[in-house]
Amino acid sequence: MKFDINNYSDETVEKDGIKLSIRAYRNVVFVEKPIGDKFHRMNIYAPLPYFNGRSVNGYTIKTAPVFMPNAVGGYRPGEIKEPDDKTIFYALNRGYVVVSPAIRGRTLKDGNGKNYGVAPACIVDYKAAARFLHYFAAEIPGNADKIITNGTSAGGALSSLMGATGNHPDYRKYLKDIGAADSDDSVFACSCYCPITNLDNADMAYEWQFDGVYDYHKRKKQTDENGNVYFTPVSGVMDSVRIGISRDECKMFPAYLNSLNLKNGNGELTLDENGEGSFKEYLKGVILASAQGALDGGGDLSGKTWLKIIDGKAVEMDFKGYAEDITRQKTAPAFDDITMDSAENNLFGNAGEDFAHFTEYSIAHSQTGGNMADLSIVKMLNPTYYINDEKTKKAKFFRIRHGEKDRDTSLAISAILTLMLQEAGCEVDYFSPWDTPHSGDYDLNELFDWIDGIVK
Repeated sequence: MKFDINNYSDETVEKDGIKLSIRAYRNVVFVEKPIGDKFHRMNIYAPLPYFNGRSVNGYTIKTAPVFMPNAVGGYRPGEIKEPDDKTIFYALNRGYVVVSPAIRGRTLKDGNGKNYGVAPACIVDYKAAARFLHYFAAEIPGNADKIITNGTSAGGALSSLMGATGNHPDYRKYLKDIGAADSDDSVFACSCYCPITNLDNADMAYEWQFDGVYDYHKRKKQTDENGNVYFTPVSGVMDSVRIGISRDECKMFPAYLNSLNLKNGNGELTLDENGEGSFKEYLKGVILASAQGALDGGGDLSGKTWLKIIDGKAVEMDFKGYAEDITRQKTAPAFDDITMDSAENNLFGNAGEDFAHFTEYSIAHSQTGGNMADLSIVKMLNPTYYINDEKTKKAKFFRIRHGEKDRDTSLAISAILTLMLQEAGCEVDYFSPWDTPHSGDYDLNELFDWIDGIVK
């Protein structure tokens, strides 16, 4: 394993009328046993002025933070991004060193039809990239003590995992298998957009949020004869079996939530057996803060009948009305499907099996007779199991965004992650942007202002 400091190209990149001069190190192999010619590789980009002894945005070649976004979505493979990618371009414009790693995902099969991108490959690859940066910190541009991860959806989940599981021994075997550097895999900070995480409890949270909302509205992915992908709207009402599952999962959520012993400045956050309580009031506060932000920006929210506004202040809301307004996207159970055809069922397959169940409830109600995933691997994809583990080196800073209109997972999931991190002493910038669906990197100026604030 090596980093060839002389293998680079100096380039000019232009976007939105802005020209940047950068140095690019491409196709850098970051493990000793790379798989194929595509994965376990990264590109490293740095502002060219650094190599002439100049500074950018107050940073130098040794003090610039290392921004490491991943391109993972739906737990599919994440490919290396070029410097004309919007997020990477504007990060470079801020003076950051940017690292874009290729990360394995659930859909990969080798020549023998065996899966090699199922869990925990995605988080192992991300960790291996961080280890490489630490191992060659003296040679790679930027400050390896200031690595900031970033991702959206499943990528947001991976970013949160990087911050919650630094150096934990659970991952060592898998890192050793690919020949990762014997180094530190912790990071300084994490940006997490709409993280699809806490998967083994996400079904309960989803049904609790959408309790009594049984009609669904989603998009079906299709491909035309030319290979072009398009989406068509699909709406319907869950059948009696799935309505029964929804009711069961909803009733199960309070016990799980209460087992976490969550707290905020107002005391313990709990739910009673009917799903009511201080945790629900906390989530209402998150949504009301989102609405207030929109009102302060001049937004017209008069059409939101579930929201009570007095003298320009969002003062009260009806939680079920809110759920009906944003609409349910997924049928019950949302993640560990009883037909075992979800992306997450695929994620927890193994080398010889494409799909597996990962919750006790779904395997008990399975319509396919599927097998149970290795629970030690399910654990490795859930940051909440590691936040209070003394064997982990956590990131100090987290920025978590979950759009007010996001219905890919429950708002409760990002709130649980936030509250647990705060209780463990991490600084968390948490917000639900108004009228924002499941998406990320929509507020790059604010993201980079946050990075500058915590680094400087």
